[in-house]
Amino acid sequence: MSTKEVEDPSQSRRAKMREDYEQRREKALAMGGTAKLQKRKAQGLLNARERIDRLFDPGTFIESGLFSTSAVPADQDKSPGDGKVAGFGKIHSREAAVVANDFTVMGASSAATNGRKMSHMKRVATQRGMPLIFLGESSGARMPDHMGSRGMGQLLGNDGSQYQRMREIPWASATLGLSYGSSSWYAAMSDFSVMRKGAVLAVSSSLLASLAVKEEVDPQELGGWQLHAEITGFADLVVDSDEQAIEAIRQFLSYLPSHHQEAPPVAPVPSGSGEGMDRILDLLPASRTQVYDVRKVIRTLVDRDSFFELKARFGKVGVTGLARLGGKTVGIIANNPLYKGGALDTDACEKITSFIVLCDSFNIPLVMLVDTPGFVIGTEAEKKRAPGKIMNFMNALALTTMPKLSVVLRKSYGQAYLNMGGGRNSDEMAAWPTAEISFMDPQFAVKVVHGFNPGDPGFDDARAAMDRANEVWDIAAIYAAQSVVLPEHTRDYLIRMLEVHELRLTGGVGQHLMRAWPTSF
Repeated sequence: MSTKEVEDPSQSRRAKMREDYEQRREKALAMGGTAKLQKRKAQGLLNARERIDRLFDPGTFIESGLFSTSAVPADQDKSPGDGKVAGFGKIHSREAAVVANDFTVMGASSAATNGRKMSHMKRVATQRGMPLIFLGESSGARMPDHMGSRGMGQLLGNDGSQYQRMREIPWASATLGLSYGSSSWYAAMSDFSVMRKGAVLAVSSSLLASLAVKEEVDPQELGGWQLHAEITGFADLVVDSDEQAIEAIRQFLSYLPSHHQEAPPVAPVPSGSGEGMDRILDLLPASRTQVYDVRKVIRTLVDRDSFFELKARFGKVGVTGLARLGGKTVGIIANNPLYKGGALDTDACEKITSFIVLCDSFNIPLVMLVDTPGFVIGTEAEKKRAPGKIMNFMNALALTTMPKLSVVLRKSYGQAYLNMGGGRNSDEMAAWPTAEISFMDPQFAVKVVHGFNPGDPGFDDARAAMDRANEVWDIAAIYAAQSVVLPEHTRDYLIRMLEVHELRLTGGVGQHLMRAWPTSF
């Protein structure tokens, strides 16, 4: 009998299986190849898998579709992952889903297989109640696959709910390179969209746009960060690097619940919160016509370092952002007299309306800080559809079922009084003793009613008469303001009122009456 050990067939089979598995896995993980990955690294750009590693808590990512490739047989060997890396991981110990475009594989272009990946991730995230993140960088549709009537019917027209949103879960998006087609659609549909400087978000490439308009189109003018931060308002935040963009998504999601049927998470209150409250009045100029930056007031009021501003470069007369008061998430809406004296324009109305819908969708109470002379009026405002924008704002505020608290800091005039929470459009309206509330600036009222200008005989007496009932004590006397609050007590007042207005009957969950409103309009 031979002493040579007989090979176990089952061991041999397992070895071959492992070898085949590891070869396929290695090929999938190699993405578009060493040369393309090294080129990105030299440019200071993360690849899709590096971005996912930064997004999720260490060791929590589990991939979905590692071995997927193009549905076109001729492209299978050159399409690992079919250009999109997808899966699940944890952010601050909470489950989330991701689709990261891999630009090194066929420009991360949209095709049949990766379309099924997208559908799967959206379905699972929605059904299981977890946020969904899109890390965008794509050349758009994969032309050979989509061309012709068969391509259109099989791919572009295959999923009737592809771009449907009912806001059951938070969506967050980062635009991290050239992003065309569906990559742009998902950024525009997301609740939070961060954009890296140098990236481009547009319907189609500058090459295609140049062919369409028969002149050279600059990519940054077509869809660069300045356009979307300052003109369109699509970018909620602009950053300098991939790393900053991904950290911004993690921070944004820390304020939100995992899904629309739960209250937002509660965080520890940082030490030093409320430290500057005894000096907060000093931030408000004595003259009601002198400008100041309301963001200083906000940062003093809220938990230390918790203010996360959204769309800071767009609609600057309105300030919107997430913050915490006593550890609880709140949505901040404020007028900023630093720009246009705080008079609300159409951009600010759109920005605030969109923010109200976000907060209502994910059970976030609203805190409004009011100091506005009204709305920007005139020919240009009308051309920009001011009446419709003002009414959208008003309707959104009326429809939200989350607690609404408003505090008038200095002035609140005209229709803007209602839009900023006056007239029972908030659950509690408070005011500082410095507040003035009226239909319009008394100086303008004198001109309208009496025809007097400053310096005319009788102007001062008419102005004094118009001014007489503007003080906060008059509106408090008829209980149209529920509280007059000393500035230094405002933080404590808001924290206590948030406790009073907690939605106990529904576990902190609102009715979501605007769940089908678009994310941009």
